[in-house]
Amino acid sequence: MKRVYVVIVNWNGWADTIECLESLFRLDYPDYRIIVCDNGSTDDSFGRLVDWAEGRLAHVSTPDFVSRHHQTAPPVKKPIKFQICNRAEAEAGGCFDADPPLVLIRAGENLGFAGGNNIALRYAMARDDFSHAWLLNNDTVVESGALQALVERMSEKPSAGICGSTLALYDRPDQIQARAGGWYCRWIGLPWHLGQLGKVSQRPRVTRVERWMNYVVGASMLVSRDFLVDVGLMCEDYFLFFEETDWALRGGERFTLAYAPESVVYHKVGRSIGTSSDPRRKSPLCDYYAIRNRLRFTRRYFPEALPTVWLTVAMAVLVRLLLGRIDRALMLLQLLLGRDVPPPEKVRVA
Repeated sequence: MKRVYVVIVNWNGWADTIECLESLFRLDYPDYRIIVCDNGSTDDSFGRLVDWAEGRLAHVSTPDFVSRHHQTAPPVKKPIKFQICNRAEAEAGGCFDADPPLVLIRAGENLGFAGGNNIALRYAMARDDFSHAWLLNNDTVVESGALQALVERMSEKPSAGICGSTLALYDRPDQIQARAGGWYCRWIGLPWHLGQLGKVSQRPRVTRVERWMNYVVGASMLVSRDFLVDVGLMCEDYFLFFEETDWALRGGERFTLAYAPESVVYHKVGRSIGTSSDPRRKSPLCDYYAIRNRLRFTRRYFPEALPTVWLTVAMAVLVRLLLGRIDRALMLLQLLLGRDVPPPEKVRVA
């Protein structure tokens, strides 16, 4: 099997990233390299990752279920060989004389979800020695067979450009976050993750899941090299949310989407940015990017649906008013009116 680059973006989330790395270095796939792109962290994340790779920093403990299934315990053997690159060096392919299992990239600033991933993808494209790239959230823990299952499903379905995993909740590992991806309703501008609230033990037909999929959840996406060459990298206009939906739509004329049910990934789900379906618990940043990009995506791809999407966003403004979130309602109203509103504060993207 050909090489796979595993891509992780980190911003002030070194503890989650280390836990993810501990699980990744247990993968049973024969040929893979891991790239961590640090998006200008301010908590010495980069130094912590170096300390971990050199064996000076222990990994963080995990819930009983995860450690019992040996995803992250006992710690993998250290030191782990690694290469450090700045952004320019990474996008040129790094040091071609070296081929360590781990590459650590300093992006220098917070470039968002797509921006951080794209630096790592340019590294892989410059080296041109791979068949797939696995984009993985740093707040995940993977089962040892997760990557193998993804690659096998892509081999079974040559038309597929992106393949997703069974995403389970980290804190409730028997419960589904999404079966690979979801269905997007253009008329309200909202997605719905397939299999949400279901059980991991349930096994729906793979073809049925794939038939309903409009996108693969960005927490775990195996992307083929052919897709990257033909469709290009992720759009960096969004910063957060809608990148994977945009990517899938751009590739839809040539490529299909796939689901690998045996690829199981445990996801902590929005800890870093305060995502929630409950408007009382949503962070200002989540509200900002979710609404801004909902409108931006609709204008770009489905302008015919803009009136109904506009109405649903207006309802969201009303809900914030009823909850007493006056400042939040005013922010969303300005977005609704097409005004250039800056984000409320810096965002953690990892």
